[in-house]
Parts: sequence; structure tokens; C-alpha cells
Amino acid sequence: MSALYIGLISGTSVDGIDAALIDFSHPQGKLLCSANYAIPSDLQTQLLAFNGQTTHELDNYARCDVRLGRLFAQSVQALLATTSYSASDITAIGSHGQTIRHYPGGDTPTTLQIGDPNIIAELTGITTVADFRRRDMAAGGQGAPLVPAFHAHIFRDQQEDRAILNLGGIANLTLLPAHERQAVTGFDTGPANCLLNDWIKHSRQHEYDEAGQWAASGQCQQTLLSDFLRDPYFSALPPKTTGRDYFRLDWIQRHLNHTKVQDAADVQSSLLELTVQTVANDMRRYAAGTRRLLICGGGVHNRELVKRLQACLSDIDIASTAALGVDPDFVEATAFAWLARQTLAHKPGSLHSVTGARHATVLGGIYPA
Repeated sequence: MSALYIGLISGTSVDGIDAALIDFSHPQGKLLCSANYAIPSDLQTQLLAFNGQTTHELDNYARCDVRLGRLFAQSVQALLATTSYSASDITAIGSHGQTIRHYPGGDTPTTLQIGDPNIIAELTGITTVADFRRRDMAAGGQGAPLVPAFHAHIFRDQQEDRAILNLGGIANLTLLPAHERQAVTGFDTGPANCLLNDWIKHSRQHEYDEAGQWAASGQCQQTLLSDFLRDPYFSALPPKTTGRDYFRLDWIQRHLNHTKVQDAADVQSSLLELTVQTVANDMRRYAAGTRRLLICGGGVHNRELVKRLQACLSDIDIASTAALGVDPDFVEATAFAWLARQTLAHKPGSLHSVTGARHATVLGGIYPA
């Protein structure tokens, strides 16, 4: 069996598809090739609409499922075209899919990722592993975050406690104790890029706040920040996970109704500070002895966000995962390649200490080439 796997993920921000070709003949996995492929704007609009949509939803779901499946397959084909490898060289694709629903609580917890893996396997000719989250939920877990198991595999160090911060649409922390008898834990701290992107798109018709420049031009308004922080999610205990079902534009607008803040740049600055404060609060609460924080995800390029994190957590060494030779933009795509490998080897991909499941489980469904 080949040691080559491909990981695919389109994150909460719905801003593109990350594809990564990984060689697992190296202990930690070697990134051979990676790329980001755009999601057409009309499809992006349809996907984001699922967070509040009720009419014609089933028809739209079916169409988007097919379109995304084709787009994922095309991303794999485009990635391979930049290499000397062919489909026959690849053991499997691990496809996260696009989350359009994630309700981990209540009597009927559910999660739904689309991007039909049947289509990916058929068009690429490569075995595809997908639908990673629901098995963990069947075992009583939150179905997320799933990446901490991979973080433990590549970043855990017996010499120091470490924390990994993924700044995607949602911010999530993985806590990696040095002592092997201490459990790895992880959870979503709250919003990151999703609200920052939503607000700048609403206010200035930009897709994102490049390097956090617009946030830096405003002033964090303490009354608004305090109102944000009163949301019960931030005081809830782990295991916990969230997403765009909860943190979206109308969440911002509801809180604006409680304050007199009118300057849009000030709102952006306050949203950025919300990410900083919720991460910092959780670091102090759950990782007080940790002195090394490694950042990955798109937010690593938001200079204002990283600067404020460093100021708020001045006693902690904060650096990109690039400092350990791991590309911060493709940690998650690599993780889903690794999860596909785990599944094919009949090994667990989740950590019940993270998701709250009754036990670790082998994740996902396998769609043969």
C-alpha cells in the first residue's frame, strides 16, 4: 500500500478548498504539494445561506452536494497535475466536506458535511474516506474538534507542555501535556475569521480584512466587547464545539442592538479582540502552565490578531507552526489525510478526552475507487 494520501477541507469561512498531498512514509507526514482552490462565488453564497435558510433547502442541499463533490474532485486532479504522481499512486483521499449543520447538543445531536464522496471517488479513481464526524457523535461525542488527535501525533513533546491554536472560521485550542499519562484535550474557544469576514463583507464588501488592517484602524469598544463576552458559549465547560450555525452576522447585529457603537471599524476591532480575549481566557483557565502556543490556520496571516494575542499572553512564546516545519495553511488538510489513513488501518481518529464520546472510534465511511 502506498504511503501517499491527499487531504481536502473547505473550512467554516467557505473561502476555498485546501488540498494537500502527504507522504506518510515519514513519521510525521511530509507535505509534498499543496494548493488552495477557490469556491465559485455563487456556490459560496448558497453554502452560507444554509445557516439561516428554510425554503427549498432540500433541493439546494442536493445540488450543492453534487457541485461540491465535483469541485473537490477537480481540486485533486489539479493538485496531481502539478506533480509527477497519478491517481494510482495515491492510497486514499480524506475529505472533510463542507459543514452546513452542526448541532451537537440536545436529544438528537446532528452534523452534516456535504461534497458527495461518491463523486470524488468516481471522478478521481481514488478511494475516498469522508463523513468523519458522525461516528463520534453516535458514540456520544460532539463530533468535533477532530484535528487534536493529529496535533498530538505531530506536535506533542515530552519536554514541554504545548498548545496548538487553529485560527480558522472558528478558533480552537488543542492542549498537549508533556506527560504521556495526561490526556490531550481540545475545544472550540469561539469565533475567529468567520465573524471578521462576515462583518467586513457586510460593511465594505471585502472578502476578508487583509492582515487585520481595518481592525487596526478602529478602536475596541469595551461596552460592545463586554456584551459579546456575556454570550453563554464562552463560559460553557468543555467538551464544546460551535460553528457558523451559531456565530454569524445576525449574532453581531443582535449585540449591536444592545450598544450605541456605530463606527464599523470599531466593531471590527471589537470582534478581533473577542477572539483574542476568549483564546487568552481559555489558555489561562485550562493551560496555565503552558508556555508555548503554536498557531495555524488562516488567522496566522492576520498580523493585528497575532500582535494582540502576543500582547495579551506576553508570558507565552507564540509562533506559527512553521517554526516546527509545518505549513500553517495546510495543517487541517494534512490532518484529514492522516484521518483517512487511520480509518483504512482500522485505527481510531478521535480522542474521547476531546469530544466527550464514550470511547475513541474509527471514523468515516470508505468509498472505494
